[in-house]
Parts: sequence; C-alpha cells; structure tokens
Amino acid sequence: MASILIIDDDPYLRELVGAILAGEGHVIREATDGRAAFELLGSEKIDLCVVDVMMPKMDGFEFCQTARRYYEDLPLLMLTAKGQLRDKVQGFSAGADDYLVKPFEAPELVARVKSLLRRYHKVAAFTVWAGKVLLDRNSYTITVSGERGKLPLKEFELLFTLASLPGRTLTRAQLLDEVWGFDFEGNERTLDVHINR
Repeated sequence: MASILIIDDDPYLRELVGAILAGEGHVIREATDGRAAFELLGSEKIDLCVVDVMMPKMDGFEFCQTARRYYEDLPLLMLTAKGQLRDKVQGFSAGADDYLVKPFEAPELVARVKSLLRRYHKVAAFTVWAGKVLLDRNSYTITVSGERGKLPLKEFELLFTLASLPGRTLTRAQLLDEVWGFDFEGNERTLDVHINR
C-alpha cells in the first residue's frame, strides 16, 4: 500500500486519520506543520499528503503551493475545518487535488485517498509478460505466441492489473476499486462475469 504523510498540528486528528488509513494497510508518517513535512519529503518516499490548513510556521495553503512546485506528482488532499467556498477555491488554486471538510466520515476519507492514489498511480512498465502473453497498455493490445489481438477495455485492464501483481492475492473489492473505481455502483457479479470471459 501507500506511504501517507499526515500534516496537522492537532495530535488527536493525526492519530484519528492515521488509524483510519493504517487500517487500510497504509504506512503512516506525521508532521506538525508544513516545514516539518518538507523535511520528511526530502528524506522519505511519500505517496500522498493529507494536509490541514491552519498550522503554525507554514499553513496548508502555502505548503500545497510550495509542494506543487517541487513535487509535481505528489497527491495532495486538504482536510480542514475551513469549509467556505472561498477556502476551497483557495485550496485548489494552491495546488490541492481534493478538499475534504471536517468533521468527515471515515469511509469518505478512505474513498478519496484511494481515488487520488489511483489517479496518480503510474505503472513503471506499460508492458507486462504473463507466461507467453504480452500485454501492452500503450495500445491496449494482447499478443499470444506472436499473434496480436484486442480485448474489451475492462477485460484488458483486469488482466493487466492481475498480471502486474504476480503472486499477490486481491479481493473482489480491491479489483473493483482498481479497475472500475471506488464510485462504481454495480456489484461483484460484474467482476465474476469479466473473469469468466
């Protein structure tokens, strides 16, 4: 899973958010303000930041603005009590990718984190071998023993996901999230049908 940096001067909020996201299998790092966060970013690989707005030394808006200049591919989720429209606009203008207002529900936080990680996820290689099968994500083609063909888009994405993670067991929910997205309103039968095909 991902390494997530929680940036908030409130220890209770850091503990709460950390517990929720650690429960999803993520590795949690913490910082009390924007400056401390940059020290961690310089020394550790961080996959996503959850950022409060009102913090000492460097607030969340300034952190996002600066982070976006140096870490273009770092997902930034603002989690703050400042819920006015002008605050949200300022957050997005500063470089935040998403904006969640406190108080929040744990499932929504988890869903937004999953969505951001998926959006920023980059597959290192766009081709994957599975035995004698070559999957090419650039052209969405499949080559079996030298013969090239195509699969329906979701079937290709499902096969590519499984082939990219050899030896790893994925639940139906994980596959639905990865291929269809967390906001998919269908059921697990959809996945079964695609796997049968």
